[in-house]
Amino acid sequence: MKNKYSYALLALLAIMVFSCNEKQKPKPEKVKAEVKTANNPAMVPPAWIRKRVEKAQKELLKTEAGSILWKGMEAHGGLATWFGNGALSFRFKYMPVDGGTVRDSYQTINTWSNKARHYSVKDSTDQFGWTGEKAWIKTKDSTSFAYDTKFWALTPIYLMGHPFVLDGEGVNLELLPPTEFKGKKNDVVKVTFAAGTGDAPDDYYILQFDAESHLLTATRYIVSYPEYFKDGGHAPEKIMEVGELVNVDGVLLPSSLKTHWLSDEGGLGEHITNIEISDLSFIKELPEDFYEVPENAKILE
Repeated sequence: MKNKYSYALLALLAIMVFSCNEKQKPKPEKVKAEVKTANNPAMVPPAWIRKRVEKAQKELLKTEAGSILWKGMEAHGGLATWFGNGALSFRFKYMPVDGGTVRDSYQTINTWSNKARHYSVKDSTDQFGWTGEKAWIKTKDSTSFAYDTKFWALTPIYLMGHPFVLDGEGVNLELLPPTEFKGKKNDVVKVTFAAGTGDAPDDYYILQFDAESHLLTATRYIVSYPEYFKDGGHAPEKIMEVGELVNVDGVLLPSSLKTHWLSDEGGLGEHITNIEISDLSFIKELPEDFYEVPENAKILE
């Protein structure tokens, strides 16, 4: 009997020790994931994504215009997928048909905080970017980027990232009458911005969505960047037709855009720009300082 009870006691003690060890044992995968998210500017915690998506859905579904925008986001893959996939990397080649300045760079954009880093297609050491607070440039030759890189740091994502880029604060939506585009009915939503939103709060976008598929077909917009229009005002309205959509990790994004002046009838007028978007991919891991100002870079005022 004594041996029987001794064995039982030993077994109980073993179980208790094992249980304590299990409670104290770290969970490597979970800890590793948390550390990577904290130090990795390409990713954001799932809880943050869930909260932001829920907030966007709640706000957008309050109005008919917002509901159309939300349906567009869902049709293009969903806001949660957009944020959850990581940083968006692509080549954006903007080519005026009149022989004007070509803007061509590889870029990696943080989709949830709009930070950007661009690389020259000719020399990857020539770069410019936006930290979320500061614009910077680092080149060996002042002619490497023959255009306003501060303005251009986020311009491409605001041309090709619709409707996802319109979920944040300061966005005002207005439902416009439906229109016909290339023989199909389109729902139309006008987007304006509250004062103090971004560098050009007077910009607006008018998004056209196929009424059946809810996919974006065209975007009308103006440019009111104060550095270009110091006395106020803006460039004439343009309309940009969306080219073939490609599936990038569950998100439908355009592989090309074609810009026209808006015609008197509100349709496609004179063709003025071709845009090629290639090398599209989402990146799930970046160095911790990826979006910071690099050494020897110049801060742009």
